Amino acid sequence: MGRPRQSERERITILGDVKSASFVPWIRRHADKLGLSQDFLHAGADRIELEVAGPVELIDMLEMGCSLGPIDVWVDAIQRRIVDAKDTPQPEQHPS
Repeated sequence: MGRPRQSERERITILGDVKSASFVPWIRRHADKLGLSQDFLHAGADRIELEVAGPVELIDMLEMGCSLGPIDVWVDAIQRRIVDAKDTPQPEQHPS
């Protein structure tokens, strides 16, 4: 068995007839089961965009699950790219 690759942060864009109202909770549940953190950036009828962080093999598993998806969605394509920490918006810091 090979050595696991390091953790990464990736932006995943899912294109198709994705019915985000049902697919987003589905993705959240599966990402949680895999131990991946996720931040949704856009969720619409034809595109869902999120950032996930964790071991690459588990991100691969999430991608495979999303490509099969629940019965009421149709995924045409999934695009992935590694996200540099400086590209990720940071939450605003408020003085204490």
